[in-house]
Amino acid sequence: MSAFPPVGILATGSYLPAHEVPSAEVAHLVGVEPGWIEHKTRIRARRWAAPEEATSDLAARAAADALAHAGIAPEQINYLVVSTSTGDHPMPPTSSLVQSALPGMRAACFDVNAVCSGFVYAVALARGLLSLAPGAHALVIGADIYSRILDFGDRRTAVLFGDGAGAAVLGPVPEGYGIIDLDLLNHRDTDHLIRIEAGGSRRPPTRETVDAGEHYFRMDGRGVRGFVMEHVPPALTALVKRTGYNLDDVDHFVAHQANGVLLDEIVEQSGLGGARTLHTLERYGNVGSASVPVTLDEVNRAGALADGELVLLAGFGGGMAVGACLLRWWGNSKGERTR
Repeated sequence: MSAFPPVGILATGSYLPAHEVPSAEVAHLVGVEPGWIEHKTRIRARRWAAPEEATSDLAARAAADALAHAGIAPEQINYLVVSTSTGDHPMPPTSSLVQSALPGMRAACFDVNAVCSGFVYAVALARGLLSLAPGAHALVIGADIYSRILDFGDRRTAVLFGDGAGAAVLGPVPEGYGIIDLDLLNHRDTDHLIRIEAGGSRRPPTRETVDAGEHYFRMDGRGVRGFVMEHVPPALTALVKRTGYNLDDVDHFVAHQANGVLLDEIVEQSGLGGARTLHTLERYGNVGSASVPVTLDEVNRAGALADGELVLLAGFGGGMAVGACLLRWWGNSKGERTR
């Protein structure tokens, strides 16, 4: 029996903006041939937020979706955690704005920024809080709007990203179900691989930084790929083996949707070929911290998660960080619905 009271996912939700942007349109913006983006990334389309939509708006829509399918009222949530690297403002935390958009909620709320690993980090924090408060519930959201920080002169980066939000309600589940174990890993001297150079306390925004494009998202694609292939497969293998399972026991692999080609390489090198690897990047692109919860919600709403199946979540991104979580799906978690 675990030292922690069993905590699992009770329901999921997501929200993708209405505006769909096909890769052919982005190809024109960045100056590449039609078909180049799909060949390199397998991304056919992505969603971009409307001008009036901020990250908190997307997060609140995903949260309301998850709460509705959990059958839990906002006032029953004890902890609200939002993972984002594109918050509405430097302060207050985006989570406080999400709470204000959900009538009746009076949760302890805070943000997490571990970039594309953030949702798994937030799940780990929520699980720790709930282990100290049996019967409590947490709402964990991953949300990002990357379309506003893209440099369309950088074709290898700008083609990847979309906007979206995904959410999960966490709470008590029967013994034998829920989160089995987690790993959170950060690697020093890799922070330069994914970055925004200006806008913070080291380089406050000025006319000069804006003119130089230093507020745009920057990524060393080759360096990121090298980091991912060196560190992600071993982290997944170590977590699964530590729990006493084998990689062949994993039924569903829900990973950060960075790039379709890269995701296939992770599956092969990790020995997860026997698991069902879930893809949403073809339709939504890389939605940052929302990738894992949006993908989990897609398979859950399709009713494809069966009682007792093992689900492996994996996030990786700026920092550089890796987050992995192995859980046993509880069959009463809400699914089987249409978008």
